[in-house]
Amino acid sequence: MTLFKTLALTLAVLLTAAAALALWTHARDQARMASVWAALDSARDPDPPRYDPAMVADLPEVAQRYFAQAIEPGTPLHRVVRLEMEGTFILNGTELPMVARQVLAPPALGFVWEAEVGREWMRFAGSDGYHAPDGAPRESWTTFWLYGLIPLARLGGSPDHASAAATRVMMEAVWSPASLLPQFGATWVPTGPDSAEIRFADVHGIEPMHVTLDATGQLRDIRAMRWTDANPEKTYRLQPFGGRMLEMARFQGFLIPVRVELGNMYGTPAYAPFFLARVTRVAF
Repeated sequence: MTLFKTLALTLAVLLTAAAALALWTHARDQARMASVWAALDSARDPDPPRYDPAMVADLPEVAQRYFAQAIEPGTPLHRVVRLEMEGTFILNGTELPMVARQVLAPPALGFVWEAEVGREWMRFAGSDGYHAPDGAPRESWTTFWLYGLIPLARLGGSPDHASAAATRVMMEAVWSPASLLPQFGATWVPTGPDSAEIRFADVHGIEPMHVTLDATGQLRDIRAMRWTDANPEKTYRLQPFGGRMLEMARFQGFLIPVRVELGNMYGTPAYAPFFLARVTRVAF
């Protein structure tokens, strides 16, 4: 066998092995995502209590105003919600189309967001997730693949990443208004006539969420100091994250945001939203 043939054969073997390893790794990522999705989805209470305005009678006025809009009396207080959405993801200044689905559990438990982003040759898919089951270590990940063969991002497995993910699931509780009730461990502290800080009794180690309402009680924006490395130095630190709730709609007795704009450094001159989404389907 000539040297050229030997080199070609060796290269073919190496490429085949690399492709097989990539396929195996991608399949493992998918299996983990599916397992956590199923665990979070199964946390849904089949027969939850129903909402009574008396539940919030002792809360500050700004919180009572929110719940008067957010939950209709008699609504079953489901805290696990499945969402489908579409919109735009901005990556390095490039706007890319996005479609996604998500399961969102109470803030102390977790979420999975599975998405396809991009078009034509630049089309990638993957998921973000966070899971903090009782009595077990918490896990978090960001994994996205090009054509299921080329890993564009495989992050997670560190306390830094988990803290960033924990802030995300806390803020996304606005898609599950029952999770913001005091009966489920949420504490509201007014910070102004139309704003409040919200903490959760069973969520530790992260900064609280801040919400702003309009005069009727509908959400206008959310924000929090998030532990993240989304900065030019790629150094983990606390920095503002949040955005605007641009449209609201009612599903199964809950009024939730259906068009949102979110990004890093919200509330500062450096704010540049990278996530613009419209919720197209909701199931509590």
